Amino acid sequence: MADSLVIVESPAKAKTIGKYLGSKFIVKASMGHVRDLPKSQIGVEAENDFNPKYITIRGKGSVLKELKDASKKVKKVYLAADPDREGEAIAWHLAHVLDLNEGDSCRVVFNEITKQAVKDAFKTPRKINMDLVNAQQARRILDRLVGYKISPLLWKKVKKGLSAGRVQSVAVKIILDRENEISEFVPEEYWSITTALVTGDTTFEAKFHKLSGQKKELHSEADVQEILQAIEGAEYAVSTVKEKERQRHPAPPFTTSSLQQEAARKLNFRAAKTMSVAQQLYEGIDLGKEGTVGLITYMRTDSTRIAESAQVEAKEFIVNKFGEAYAPDSPRQYTKKNTNAQDAHEAIRPTSMEREPDSLKALLSKDQYKLYKLVWERFMASQMSSAILDTMSVDITAGEVIFRAVGSKIRFHGFMKVYVEGSDDGSASDDDKFLPPLHEGDKLKLESIEPKQHFTQPPPRYTEARLVKTLEELGIGRPSTYAPTLETIQKRGYVAIEEKKFVPTELGELIIEQMEQFFPEILDVEFTANMEEDLDRVEEGSEDWVRVLGEFYESFEKRLKVAEEEMKEIEIEDEVSDEICEKCGRHMVYKLGRFGKFLACSGFPDCRNTKPIIKEIGVTCPKCKEGHVVERRSKKGRIFYGCNRYPECDYVSWDKPSAKPCPECGSLMIEKRSKQGVKLQCTACDHTEMVEEENEEATEL
Repeated sequence: MADSLVIVESPAKAKTIGKYLGSKFIVKASMGHVRDLPKSQIGVEAENDFNPKYITIRGKGSVLKELKDASKKVKKVYLAADPDREGEAIAWHLAHVLDLNEGDSCRVVFNEITKQAVKDAFKTPRKINMDLVNAQQARRILDRLVGYKISPLLWKKVKKGLSAGRVQSVAVKIILDRENEISEFVPEEYWSITTALVTGDTTFEAKFHKLSGQKKELHSEADVQEILQAIEGAEYAVSTVKEKERQRHPAPPFTTSSLQQEAARKLNFRAAKTMSVAQQLYEGIDLGKEGTVGLITYMRTDSTRIAESAQVEAKEFIVNKFGEAYAPDSPRQYTKKNTNAQDAHEAIRPTSMEREPDSLKALLSKDQYKLYKLVWERFMASQMSSAILDTMSVDITAGEVIFRAVGSKIRFHGFMKVYVEGSDDGSASDDDKFLPPLHEGDKLKLESIEPKQHFTQPPPRYTEARLVKTLEELGIGRPSTYAPTLETIQKRGYVAIEEKKFVPTELGELIIEQMEQFFPEILDVEFTANMEEDLDRVEEGSEDWVRVLGEFYESFEKRLKVAEEEMKEIEIEDEVSDEICEKCGRHMVYKLGRFGKFLACSGFPDCRNTKPIIKEIGVTCPKCKEGHVVERRSKKGRIFYGCNRYPECDYVSWDKPSAKPCPECGSLMIEKRSKQGVKLQCTACDHTEMVEEENEEATEL
C-alpha cells in the first residue's frame, strides 16, 4: 500500500520517476498549471496590493478531483514540479487546492531525472520557496496588466483580436528597427585585389594590403588602377613571414538561449520545437533494458555551471576515448556573460557521458536524436582541451605594393575533434586554410590578378537565432519566454517569416507606432531589462513584489488614461487585388496570416474562399513542360516549389529549381545552400557550381 503521493507536471515525467520510487509512492501528473487568472476578466485587484484572483483552469476539474482523492489516501504529499519559478508556482497552487501546509517540507526538486538524482532529492525535501513563487506571480500579474489594459484599447481604436505584451512588443520593435536600418542603408563602393601566386608547384592567394608602406582602402576603380599601374612588370617576393601558435577554446555548455540558437543554426529547429524536444529528453526516454531515463538535465537555465561529479565523469570518458592529451589539466570553469543570469541549476548537459548518441539512435525519434547529439557533443567539447593552431601571415612585395596571405593549420584538434560552434552568418572557418612553406626572399610567380568591385551590405534581418541572442544580450525576457514570444508575434500577424528571417508587417508597424506614442516605456529596452532585474531580485528575496508592481503601475495607469482620450481610431482597409474569386465573382483582397500574405474573398463571411499568392520563379516545370514552377508554403509555413498546374501535374521540390540548365548534360539544376554559399547542383549528373549571392554585386575588371 502506497503511503506517499508525488505530483509532477506531465505523464511522461510521472512514468519515469514512478519507476525509480517503487510501490510506496503513487506518482500522478497535474498536466501543468491547475489554477490561473481568469481569461474573461483582468483578475487582478490593482488597488488592493495587486491581489490576484485565481480560478481553476477550465478542463482541470477532473484532474484536481483525482489528485484530491489520492492525497486523502496517503500520509505525505510531495510536489515535484520543475526546478524553476514556474515549477515553484505550480507547486504552490497545488498546495493551496490540496489544503497542504505550506510550512511542511513537501517540495522536491531535481535537475536531472535519473534514478540516483531522484532518490537523493527525496532525502532532502524542502518548504515551498515563496520568493520564487512571488517572482513568478509578479511576472504573470505584470504581463496581465499590460496585456489586458492595452489590448482592449487596440481593439477599440485599431482592430479586434490585437494584443500588446511587455516582451513581445519589444521583440517586434527590435525587428522593425532593423528593417528601418535596412531601408535607410546607403551602400558604399569598395574594391579588392586578389592575386594567385605560385611557389614550386603550389598556388595560393594573397590580397592587396599596403601601398608605399601605408594601408590604403580601395574606394573606386581609379584607386584600383593606381595599384595595377604600380605593380605592372614588378617582381613578387616574400618580404616577411610571421608564424605563431594560437589556441582556440571550446564554447561553454548550453544554456536555454544558446541551445535555441545552435539548434536553429545547425538543425534548422524553431525555438518552440527545440524546447519541446528538449522537454522530452529531460522527462525521460524508454531505453529498453535500462528502463526510462532522463537523457539531459533541466533545459530552462541561463547558467553555465557544471556539477563537479559531471566534470569528473566527463574527464574519465575523454581520457578513455581520446587519450590524456584531450583532457585539460583542471576542469574548465565558465563564467556567466550575463551578470543577471540565475545560477539555480546547471547548464544543459547529458545525464551520463556513457550514453553516446549513436548508441541510442534506434531508440530515439529523428528529432530527439539530433538534439541529444547536439547537447552531448557540446558538453563533451566544453570539457576538452583547447585546439592548437599554427598561424602564418606572409607579406609579399611587388614594387611599392604589399600583398598579404594569411593561413592556419590545425596542429592539435582538441575539442574540435568532437564539435565546433556554428555561426549566425553560416560562414566557414578559416582554420585549416593552408599556405605552402614560404621564407623571406622567396621569389614568386604571378599566375593571375583579380580586381573586384563590391558594395557594403545592410545589417541582416533577424533569424530566430539572432533575435534570441539579441534579446538575451539586452536582458529582455528570460529563458522560458523566448520560444512563446516568437510564436506569439507571428500568430498575431505582427511579423512574417521570409527566407527564415523576420520581416515586420504593416500591422506590426502600426501597433509599434501607437505603442511608441502612448506607452514608450513598454518599448524601452533599458526599462524592460531593469524590470527583469527587479523580478530577479524578488526571486532572491531582496525586493518586494508588490512594490515593484506599484512603481510600474503608477505611471502606466496615467498613460492609459491619456491613450484612451487621445489615441485616434484607425481603420485598416484590405488591399484589393486584381484576382477575381472563382466562387462568387467578387474581387479578392490581401490578408495577413501567420505565414505571410494570402488572398481572401472580399465577400467574407458570405464567401470564405481563400488561396495562396502565387509567386512564379521563372522556371518551366521540368516534369510536364507546360506549367511554371511557383513558390508555395506548406501548412507549417515552410517554402517549397511546385507546378502551377497542380493537381494535373504533381511536380514538387523543397529545393529551388534554377532557370539555368546544367552546362554538361542540359538537365535541371537546383539551388543548395551551405556554409560556403549558394551552389547550383545538377539533378542528373555530378556537376555543381558556386553562384554569387544576390545581395552582393561583384564586377571584375
